[in-house]
Amino acid sequence: MLLSQRLVRNVPLKGVPKNTIRHFASGVSDMKKTVLYDLHTELGGKMVPFSGYAMPVQYPEGVLKSHNHTRADNCSSLFDVSHMGQLKLTGKDRVSFLESLVVGDIAGLGEGQGCLSLITNERGGIIDDTVITNAGDHIYMVVNAGNKDIDLIHMNKHLEAFGGDCQLEVLDDRSLVAIQGPGAADVLQKYCDLDLVHMDFMTSSYCKVENVAGCIVTRCGYTGEDGFEISIPNDEAVRLTKVLLGEENVLAAGLGARDSLRLEAGLCLHGHDIGPDITPSQGALNWTIGARRKAEGGFTGADVILKEIEEKSTPKKRVGFFVEGAPAREGAKIFCPNGEEQIGIVTSGTMSPTLKKPIAMGYVQKGYFKAGSKVTIEVQKKMVPAVVTKMPFVEARYYRTPK
Repeated sequence: MLLSQRLVRNVPLKGVPKNTIRHFASGVSDMKKTVLYDLHTELGGKMVPFSGYAMPVQYPEGVLKSHNHTRADNCSSLFDVSHMGQLKLTGKDRVSFLESLVVGDIAGLGEGQGCLSLITNERGGIIDDTVITNAGDHIYMVVNAGNKDIDLIHMNKHLEAFGGDCQLEVLDDRSLVAIQGPGAADVLQKYCDLDLVHMDFMTSSYCKVENVAGCIVTRCGYTGEDGFEISIPNDEAVRLTKVLLGEENVLAAGLGARDSLRLEAGLCLHGHDIGPDITPSQGALNWTIGARRKAEGGFTGADVILKEIEEKSTPKKRVGFFVEGAPAREGAKIFCPNGEEQIGIVTSGTMSPTLKKPIAMGYVQKGYFKAGSKVTIEVQKKMVPAVVTKMPFVEARYYRTPK
């Protein structure tokens, strides 16, 4: 599932160069705590404020080891994502209500199927990105931590005016952990009563995990690797997490590795790469809009979004970059090749631990959307060459069931 809020700064990150990854700030005394907070501190997690919660940015092994471990054969990493919002929609009109708010084809989801979708505003901007699952007699929805209060205000406002049969419930009695990496399925299969070999990417099911009934296992993630998000009743979250971390090739990982992994995977960070002033076309996210939704509309901001798609009138677009020299950070200005005219801005950037070279994403104006386009980026007061490239930067390894 996607991160959603500005990553806090100024905490030294062990195992990575100073500029390899965005920094974080200390001071967590007034922050909310997940059920796993004490476990994080026992494991030596460096706790920082994030989206109103005290969350681990790294563990003693360091960010670089966590990142590389997540991509290593037969290995996986475990992330606490309990700060995310878990929602449940019931009622016979739940699909039509949700389709009035999001761009996805929710009616087209079979039982157990999920999709990444976007909650949009009247201007066509992205309020949040969300994973939505057809859970049979209800809809299960995960929203970003930093946006969940905004999402709930928005959803409840529209629910009051809806007039149909739909109820919205916040599942605050649940924790959420993500196990990500090539070895994730082998580990989880030891404790889960699902047949994971035949569980496709972006599908979900209620099941038992380590004899804990009522868990929700979703095959998805935010790293570009195979993996799962596991929704766990709060009273069993610590025990189950300890069991998974007890496996030889499972390592606890924090926000630092989560950020560098998602950037290598070309995935957006809400509040940075996408936001309420960015449309799906501008964010290169038109693929989240189902064909039926493009034809019928009916979601908030559809008139703006569909017009921009039809007329191909996107004034700017999110693209990826390979950068020469030092990494280009968020806010770095992008110029045309001769450096005379600013044509965009960087929204995320880091030194890729996997590729061992600087990568970034950001927005450029028309004329520079195509891969191979040359640009110049201002990095540390120097003008450095960069080239637009396709994303993901590191090939995704999402799971597909054998045929």
